This record gives sequence, structure tokens and C-alpha cells, in this order.
Amino acid sequence: MDPASQDINLNSPNKGLVVDHSDSLSDVPVEGAVGNSAVGNPLPPGLTEEEAEELHIELTKVEEEINTLRQVLSAKERHAAELKRKLGLSPLNELKQNISKGWQDVQTSNAYKKTQETLSQAGQKTSAALTTVSTAITRRLGDMRNSATFKSFEDKMGNLKYKVVGPKGNGEAVGSPTDTTPTQENPPF
Repeated sequence: MDPASQDINLNSPNKGLVVDHSDSLSDVPVEGAVGNSAVGNPLPPGLTEEEAEELHIELTKVEEEINTLRQVLSAKERHAAELKRKLGLSPLNELKQNISKGWQDVQTSNAYKKTQETLSQAGQKTSAALTTVSTAITRRLGDMRNSATFKSFEDKMGNLKYKVVGPKGNGEAVGSPTDTTPTQENPPF
């Protein structure tokens, strides 16, 4: 690298660049370019040879500028990557920051706010409906428990329990007070 051709100004867009015009895009044939008119492309109507030559020169300059800007952009990207590396910023940290910022942007958007409000209202309505259903079921079960059919069933089950378990199931002690065998209702623990 020739030190004379390298720009060392840190604020310069050409920092660290060696501009080599030997591989310029001007050597690459461009479709419809004036320089190719000898190949068989006629001049567009209304253009003279001189105007076509001026346009060709301007096109060459623009292509060289584009190439230079690409090189400058590449150098700036490398410089930015080096600064990020020195600051300890990793691509993963940047991704986390981008996702966090994106989520904040989503939360502040009108669509998100409207959706959140709609879902909140739907949740409130669902909660109210479930409360109403729960109250109705509780009332029905209470009514059913107070019905004559259920009372009759409950009495029959109580009689059946008395016959199977006997008076011991009602908390009455059968046997001597010195009997230490644990019962089902009074486990040893």
C-alpha cells in the first residue's frame, strides 16, 4: 500500500482507502452506452455525436463515483464494526436491543392498544358470564339438595351407612376404654 495514496484523516470518508482506477467500471461495457455505438448500436434519435460523447463521459464519471462510494461505505462499515468490537457490543446484544425496541414500538402502536382493549373487554365479559353460570349452578344444586327426592336419597344412604358401619361410625365408642386398637376414624398418627 502506497502511503502517499492513503488518506489518514480519521474523519475523512476515504480513510484507509487506496483508490485504484485501473479496475474502474468505465472499462465494463454498459448496455446502451454511447461507446458501444460502433458495435452496431445506433445513436438515439435527436443526439449528435458530441452530445453522445458528453453523456458517455458523464456516465463514466458517475460510475466511478458509485465505485468510490461503495469503497467508502465498505471502509465505514469496517470502522463501525471495529468500534463496536472495542465497545464490547456483540451482534447478540444488538439483536436484543433491536427486539426490545421493536417490542416497545409494538406496545405503543394503536393496533396493539386497540387489541389489548378488546381482549380486556372480552375477558371481563367472559368473567361475568362464568360468574353468572357458577351462581346458577350453585343455586340449582342448592334447590336439588333441598328437594324431597334428594332428602329421601340422603336418608336412605344414612340408614345404609348405619347398617354397614354400625353405631361406631357416629362417634360412639363400642368396646372397653382400655381397647387400644386404632379405628378407621382415629388413625395412629
